[in-house]
Amino acid sequence: MKKINIICAGKLKEKFFKDAFLEYEKRLSRFCKLNVVEVNDYPDDMNSIEKEATLMLPYLKNFSISLDINGKNLSSEEFSSSIDKAFITNSEVNFFIGGSHGLSNEIKQKSNLNLSFGKLTYPHQLMRVMLVEQIYRAFSITTNTKYHK
Repeated sequence: MKKINIICAGKLKEKFFKDAFLEYEKRLSRFCKLNVVEVNDYPDDMNSIEKEATLMLPYLKNFSISLDINGKNLSSEEFSSSIDKAFITNSEVNFFIGGSHGLSNEIKQKSNLNLSFGKLTYPHQLMRVMLVEQIYRAFSITTNTKYHK
């Protein structure tokens, strides 16, 4: 079975974010195994990006996608195709979401794809929900199910 890993700084704290995430996690279970790795975040530390990167770097393997405001903008169909192609040669796809200060340049440079959800800034808890929804949408596009319109 295909495996998606989401490596992120911080935890989902708000119940409504947790509930939304769990709903998409449940929906995804028919397409892949979803694994979430939550590393410590350091929102008030000037060296937060480097500290979080140290915890995330061991997961930088297989096909890795970093969420980056300056990354590539893809349509849902293009995103779906990217994931589908990544699974041709990889059993796992890893997504990286940084903390409040973003991701380290090292993680972004070593990733196979830097992905942007637009120029707007989102809270990283909301970004995690948006990402898992787009992953679910990507699988529904690939499998031609009716979720994607």
